[in-house]
Amino acid sequence: MGRRQRQRQKESRQRGAGGWPDGGYPEIVKENALFEHYYTKLGLVPEGEWESFLATLREPLPSTLRITGYKSHAKEILHCLKNKYFKELENQVVDGQKIEMPQPLSWYPEELAWHTNLSRKALRKSPELEKFHHFLVSETECGNISRQEAVSMIPPLLLDVQPHHKILDMCAAPGSKTAQLIEMLHADMNVPFPEGFVIANDVDNKRCYLLVHQAKRLNSPSIMVVNHDASSIPRLQITTNGRKETLSYDRILCDVPCSGDGTMRKNIDVWKKWTTQNSLQLHGLQLRIATRGIEQLAEGGRMVYSTCSLNPIENEAVIASLLEKSEGALELADVSSELPGLKRMPGITQWKVMAKDGQWFEDWKDVPANRQTQIRPTMFPLKDEEKLKALHLERCLRILPHHQNTGGFFVAVLLKKSHMPWNKRQPKLHQELPQKTEDAMPGKQGSSETVEDHETTDAKTENALVVGSTEMKKDGVCGFPILRVDQVINTGIKVWSRNTDGEQFGCAFRLAQEGIYTLYPFINARIVNASIEDVKLLLTEENPFLYKFSNEARSEVKGIAMGSIVLKYEPDPRTFFVGIDTVYYRTVIMYNGST
Repeated sequence: MGRRQRQRQKESRQRGAGGWPDGGYPEIVKENALFEHYYTKLGLVPEGEWESFLATLREPLPSTLRITGYKSHAKEILHCLKNKYFKELENQVVDGQKIEMPQPLSWYPEELAWHTNLSRKALRKSPELEKFHHFLVSETECGNISRQEAVSMIPPLLLDVQPHHKILDMCAAPGSKTAQLIEMLHADMNVPFPEGFVIANDVDNKRCYLLVHQAKRLNSPSIMVVNHDASSIPRLQITTNGRKETLSYDRILCDVPCSGDGTMRKNIDVWKKWTTQNSLQLHGLQLRIATRGIEQLAEGGRMVYSTCSLNPIENEAVIASLLEKSEGALELADVSSELPGLKRMPGITQWKVMAKDGQWFEDWKDVPANRQTQIRPTMFPLKDEEKLKALHLERCLRILPHHQNTGGFFVAVLLKKSHMPWNKRQPKLHQELPQKTEDAMPGKQGSSETVEDHETTDAKTENALVVGSTEMKKDGVCGFPILRVDQVINTGIKVWSRNTDGEQFGCAFRLAQEGIYTLYPFINARIVNASIEDVKLLLTEENPFLYKFSNEARSEVKGIAMGSIVLKYEPDPRTFFVGIDTVYYRTVIMYNGST
């Protein structure tokens, strides 16, 4: 046996079951000298607050949840949380720590978002919290609640979405912000098909299925999930009154990939991995994605650019470059009066750039030739004071973790006043899909494409990916062409399901439960009113016989041929604890005396 093998055996004996000493993982030291040096030099944190800032970063992130606001029973969920589960948390102690009572986020409308010092681990493992945990899991699965970080809720709120808006979510996975956008489209639940829609895109194919999972919880017909590089996402076409035109979006969410140093409280490995090189490598991609978004934004439209990074190289530098190149076509919106109660810092106008080795540069002209592939001109602030002042970078907002016990975040709201100067030539309409060629392949993230290249990129991607004469059918998002088939992950909502058991009775298909809220306004027959006892029966038995239903329901079923029926339960407001007009619909298939 060699010396190295003996040493490995010795180390293995010293380790516990988890592969590390004492059977657990080594604790990550929440310190990074370079991080502290970098941000103290930039001066992003107000004087006298540095220690508080660092101390907060080292604390676990509070748990936050958001109630799905558009559903008619949102107030019931809120009532249940406040008057039952939150009250049960009073005076509870978990792992030697007294649980702080959950508090509503002061800036989120209608008390629909809450935070608590409970960690996810405590919620899962503590016997005292078992009922509360089961409630959260069940309500999350059915789409009534979303577990979402507080600062992540900000960008959709600042988009000012209306039900008629056409929306693009460029880097959407895992989908919590997408869910918010869908909720805003369905602000009026009495409208089954809102005029607007959401196209949610992500470059990672596997993460696209997280988007699908999030969207399916909300049962919306107005969502399409696609898989594409956001920096070269193709233009689509719509057909209006027989006339084809390029689709422009009313609202675009541009939450770009970033270094994530604002997430140190939940992603603690960022402490040991943080380096300035991360921001330098991401800056170009972030600018390309933001540029591509602005190109597809309609005049008068609004785009929100956001990152979970505090670094101005990923934030103000991207916005300043975009504004300067727009030549007045873009402006930063002043959102200082929006979301009252949200504590924020204004964007900065001066910053320096640090190379990988720690050397600082204040101007592009100072960067030596051998560094100019790592450091680009767009990373530096403008030197022309008048031009810099006209950009109004102070209208950006930066969320610091210690101000409201959150993660770190950056948001900028851009308004498009006119066409971008490099994008005035509108793309031509293409009637067919040409053969795929090497030149027509979509761009990849991390390429050296510049802002000026985008007009060329438009033509390449549209030739390869847009079918000009094909329209989607009305079972999903309708009225515009599709991407290549392998890039469309999911559209709309399922309204019919195959029913093999019923084929012998002539019932090969049944209404799908997830699509019933969308279809119900168009159903004029085969609706049976159910009592509360009928609802209990459906919830406790998988396939109950019809004779078990109430006399009223059985009498309505008489004479109806075998096939799908809709059971409708409308509770008496006097018996409901908050008197909300909740209606429960359940689809069942009826044959041979049972459901």
